[in-house]
Amino acid sequence: MKTVKIAGVPEHFNLPWHLCIENSEFEVTGIDLQWTDVPEGTGKMCQMLRDGETDMAVILTEGIIKDIAAGNDSSIIQVYVQSPLVWGIHVDAKSKYQQLSDLQNKRSAISRIGSGSHLMSFVNAEQQNWNTSELQFEIVNTIDGAVEALSNGKADYFMWERFMTKPLVDNGTFRRIADCPTPWPCFVIAVRNTFLEKNASSVELILDIINNTTIEFKSIPSIDRTLASRYHQKLEDIQEWLKVTRWSQKKLDKATFEKVQNQLHELNLLENKMPYQAVVK
Repeated sequence: MKTVKIAGVPEHFNLPWHLCIENSEFEVTGIDLQWTDVPEGTGKMCQMLRDGETDMAVILTEGIIKDIAAGNDSSIIQVYVQSPLVWGIHVDAKSKYQQLSDLQNKRSAISRIGSGSHLMSFVNAEQQNWNTSELQFEIVNTIDGAVEALSNGKADYFMWERFMTKPLVDNGTFRRIADCPTPWPCFVIAVRNTFLEKNASSVELILDIINNTTIEFKSIPSIDRTLASRYHQKLEDIQEWLKVTRWSQKKLDKATFEKVQNQLHELNLLENKMPYQAVVK
């Protein structure tokens, strides 16, 4: 049995992986796929890839591209979710901020530097014509950390996946004042290069299995109820999320890669541009 370590966020996007593991689909091919939930998100997973704590990661596109450019010896082997990630922009429910413009020059809660919440703060600021050099951040690690930071005034707003954060809006902890969708496919699958070189056939098997599941995922009977139950969501919210979410079984194409890289470069978040072939395998 070949042990393969994989990491991802504990969110509804990754249910296909858990179903495959629970159904022993990797096991029957001789692969012991060991999943680690990483609530801290992409910045933490980048570090795990660098440190060899995980072999693979289901990770935000912009975050892994930035980290590979900064020396992470990993490659992107496939797009996992083709649709954009809808980032909700949240404030404390009792806060005075009512609209997006109120947040200019205010402090953003982020999970860590290099995370999606960090990078998307820049994307949002650019879209609003704010001066990105004036952005301020409070590192909070997780959603729980963000709740605390917004309630005690250490941060003013928090960007996180809209549907996963919705229960906190429904229960009166947060108020969502805007959305900011990523301008590109949101999740890719990344692999450490040293692992990929020695285990290409195992990685290919893993992709075959997960791709067969994501192709038919939406047609699994009562999948909306399963998702709502597992991720503590309202059924109607999950049904809306399923309508806008599209999984992928294809490589990251060159035009999309360049779009992400160019935007990160323009925002001074990425110093050296990389050739497509060096990143996408």
